[in-house]
Amino acid sequence: MITQSRRCFLKAAGLAAGAAAMPLAVFAARRASRKPNILVIMSDEHNASVTGCYDNDIAQTANLDGLSRRGVTFESCYCNSPLCVPSRLSFTSGKYASRVGAWNNGCWLASDDYPSLPRIMNAAGYESVLCGKMHYDRTRRYGFREIGGSMNNAHKTGKGSRRKAGNLEPKDGISERFDQFHTGDESSILNHDRKVTSATAEFLSNRKASDRPFFLFAGYLAPHFPLIVPQKYWDRFKGKVPMPRIPKGHLESQPRNYKHHRVAFNTVGVPDDIVQKGRELYYGLTQWLDDEIGKVLWSLADSEVAENTVVIYTTDHGENMGEHGLWWKNCLYEHAGRVPLIVSWPTRWVGGQRRTQACSLVDVVQTIAELGQADVPADWDGDSMFRWLDDPGVGWKDLAVSEYYGHNVASGSAMIRMGRYKYVYHTEADADHPAERELYDMMFDPGEFNNLASQRRHSGRIRQMHEALVKEIGEDPEITERRCRSDCARGYSRSNDKKKEKKS
Repeated sequence: MITQSRRCFLKAAGLAAGAAAMPLAVFAARRASRKPNILVIMSDEHNASVTGCYDNDIAQTANLDGLSRRGVTFESCYCNSPLCVPSRLSFTSGKYASRVGAWNNGCWLASDDYPSLPRIMNAAGYESVLCGKMHYDRTRRYGFREIGGSMNNAHKTGKGSRRKAGNLEPKDGISERFDQFHTGDESSILNHDRKVTSATAEFLSNRKASDRPFFLFAGYLAPHFPLIVPQKYWDRFKGKVPMPRIPKGHLESQPRNYKHHRVAFNTVGVPDDIVQKGRELYYGLTQWLDDEIGKVLWSLADSEVAENTVVIYTTDHGENMGEHGLWWKNCLYEHAGRVPLIVSWPTRWVGGQRRTQACSLVDVVQTIAELGQADVPADWDGDSMFRWLDDPGVGWKDLAVSEYYGHNVASGSAMIRMGRYKYVYHTEADADHPAERELYDMMFDPGEFNNLASQRRHSGRIRQMHEALVKEIGEDPEITERRCRSDCARGYSRSNDKKKEKKS
């Protein structure tokens, strides 16, 4: 089996070399007659910097690194919301989270038959298959056929709230989530993801080259907390992961929402030994995930469909890991908003390539649609990166947008990355707490410690970037925040669901 897998990978490498010299017209003809299969592997809460192919010498991610060597790695990709459900609903719908009312983890799309990525792929002749978590409501699959068991059983209410802007009094102690920083061979995350690996690998192994093309989405939960990993994975990183760098005065200078983040999640004053342990366990859980992904990739390599399958790896958002004094996600710093993205199709794209300009997951959605020759609704966001994948010199917008209107903040916020600059707008919390802004030069300040927003010489840039943000989203974030508060106060009516349950 290993010999066969290696043979498949060597064959793919040879095809990739030939692809560089093959005219695009030949590819176009081949593409018209035989659409590629598409495998999307999406993890949960993977900090892009904790990956070998993103220049981390400590991380051990051999399988993702191998995928990077066989594919194109994007260095500045962003999720469209640093929270599970809004990010995944944005991916499902092809629209920014605010445009579909995906405010928080209690949300859904307007109906199960909402125009979605799996639906347009089905219409283009694909079989759209979901294996694993997408954080959907139990009544909705949006065009996916689910395998591996029912793993999406949430009950969405649409409800949400805001914290009182002036309430920054820390709670006693620290979050109970830190009690789940330990070793173990089983957890809700590990058990779920093993099922995903098994069912995904079985699907790929049984797929025939003559079958209709598939769009398979494998949804992992790791390296999302709880940070429980088998002992051997922790042992590999003990004493090797550096502590977060937090300059003196940085926490005090942060925007109001990040201070609320720490207070509401009860992460103020986490002891250094817990921070250290959590970061080591996170590295271990990321390697554990990489091993699971490796099993899927080997199954694909041994299958009949390997040559004609595009593999895309990404995640729904990152993890702060104690950086900036924050844990989990829920913010627009790089650790939460920037995500890994690797696209591999050796028969067309030479491996080992990098793309440095900004993009986001709605661009990935558009790319998947073009790969499948699917008709995309005119009101979807994003731009296909297909031509950019073909030619690194092609003109690309170098722009990405992300929004956070979720929980444990005083107000919503929105970010736009344009070239080397990143601008974040925090909406007004109330009459006494006005809007706040952040501006970072990511070339000279990748750690986001020097907020340039108050410097007069950048006033023109801030105005320009705010206008670009409004244009891209379609409305000012202040209007978005008002819509969010109204929707979250009202919530959903599930009367139709209750009638269906009574009939059944």
